[in-house]
Amino acid sequence: MAISPGRDAAFSCQKSALSESLRTKKFPLTEEEIFYMNCRAAYLTVFKSSLENIISKEQLYLALQHAGRNPSQKTINKYWTPETAKLNFDDFCIILRKEKPTSKAELLKSFKQLDVNDDGCILHADLYKLLTKRGEKMTREEVNAVTSLADVNADGKFDYIKFCKLYVTTNEQCLKTTVEKLEVDSKLRRQQFGNHIEEPPERDPSSVPKPSPRIIRKTEQETFSNKGDTRSSSLATTRKFKTSISFTITMGANSNRNSKLTEPNSIKEWQCVQSKGCFFLEEDGEIISHQYRMQIAQRSMVYLTIKPLNLSQVEGKPSPWLSIDTALYILKENESQANLQLMCFTELRNREVFGWTGELGPGIYWLIPSTTGCRLRKEIKPVTEEAQLVYRDETGELFLTKEFRSTLSDIFEVIDLDGNGLLSLEEYNFFELRTSGEKCDEDAWAVCRDNFDTKKNELTRQGFMDLNLMEANDREGDPRDLWVTLHSMGYNKALELTEACPFVIDIYGDKCKPRIKAVHMEACSGQLEKAICKSVLNKGDARVMDGHENIIVHTYKRDTWITSVIENKVLFMRWFSLELQCLLVCSIFFLILFLHSN
Repeated sequence: MAISPGRDAAFSCQKSALSESLRTKKFPLTEEEIFYMNCRAAYLTVFKSSLENIISKEQLYLALQHAGRNPSQKTINKYWTPETAKLNFDDFCIILRKEKPTSKAELLKSFKQLDVNDDGCILHADLYKLLTKRGEKMTREEVNAVTSLADVNADGKFDYIKFCKLYVTTNEQCLKTTVEKLEVDSKLRRQQFGNHIEEPPERDPSSVPKPSPRIIRKTEQETFSNKGDTRSSSLATTRKFKTSISFTITMGANSNRNSKLTEPNSIKEWQCVQSKGCFFLEEDGEIISHQYRMQIAQRSMVYLTIKPLNLSQVEGKPSPWLSIDTALYILKENESQANLQLMCFTELRNREVFGWTGELGPGIYWLIPSTTGCRLRKEIKPVTEEAQLVYRDETGELFLTKEFRSTLSDIFEVIDLDGNGLLSLEEYNFFELRTSGEKCDEDAWAVCRDNFDTKKNELTRQGFMDLNLMEANDREGDPRDLWVTLHSMGYNKALELTEACPFVIDIYGDKCKPRIKAVHMEACSGQLEKAICKSVLNKGDARVMDGHENIIVHTYKRDTWITSVIENKVLFMRWFSLELQCLLVCSIFFLILFLHSN
């Protein structure tokens, strides 16, 4: 596997921090072993025992810093959502795998974009404007703390080359200190950390570890109930086998299951509610989407569907998102948000519409949209010509181009979640969180009402257009901030929606009108993976893999996709032998798979 320069540089920092301690080892540690030693060292700097859980954002931030990371608030919020109750050591290891340390080259590249004179420095005034106006805004005091560092500031300029060197050196020293602390404490070294046990016995490099007695961990015996522990260690362990295992799955287009979605005969008499949302493709390939809370007042028959949202595109432009597969998982809230029970998912299909019909009792339900990601992928084909967003007339007045106005109108359709033709503060804040990472407060919304067209305290389509025009005027016609917004919403330079998939959810109830509200916009984490695994275990066919009696493949087939869950009853690691129950979900859209192979 190829290693990126940034990742390679980050890993070299880890190696240098450990070089002193590795000389005393009889056998050199592998890269995997070095990684887990760093994880242990960082974790024990914050906690007294590996059995302690991370119970706050502050603890997570501190532990990540001791591991040589410098997480932003956006990064912390990605792993610590409003539903997160706690994270354990295994969760911490997963986060460290995903969040690589920032390399010196990456830092220099970022700062160099702001270096107008190409002299390795940035004026304090420019630095202040950048840090207080964009992204995760810093306070004046925080910026002053940066500009007052004597080693990297002189004559009103910030020397970012020295700063990058200082940053990397500090991270390396921090990591080295945490590892040395672990090395001198034999009690801590012998401590068990989740699935990883320190202090391995001396071994012959060619020897094979013997199997240990079966260990059933408490977390594997528990049912799908703890929403706080969303990233299970078993899923993290098995993801590395995804590629090799997926090729052993037999797939066929035909199925004897009746998967045709049909409307109930009396659907016109049922009460209906609708909400829109969107899948967004992140830079790292992760997909995030709106998530919903639904209330059913009394026991009712429910007809629920999800499908891609058909927007009024400019004639001749493609609409690739209309072919993206969508699904919706329905989980019931029992007593609290931390105790969810999988009820059903939209397994029936009629063309691009996926749906479910059945009876639901009174209560609170969570609706989690999902897509396999087979068609929602990073765009490969480069855009040769950039669309024009603004222009000036003969008098010099600035206007939005027709193409840009059409795109903004489509964006308005997507973020108008209830479809009433207006944007409420809550709806607008989903847009703000997506494009700028922060919310609009009541005071700012009042200013918006005073300056732009509103109706019933909500922003109209014209008001939304004028808001974007004001942003263009504030930048004197410079479209860079407008492009940031467009890219965040999934558009490329040709104003084509290629890295997002808007969708619409329709819910019908025969006895009462369901109520639905978008409450989050985040990635489908281990919570959804558990739901998918559970649905396959309940509905799928099980067979033992040929030649591997401890590996059971559970397969659930539909006419257009196959979902398989691999149950690995015995899993061996190099340092130790450990048996645990683990589930790997490989969801592959059958028709699209053949397109990929051609």
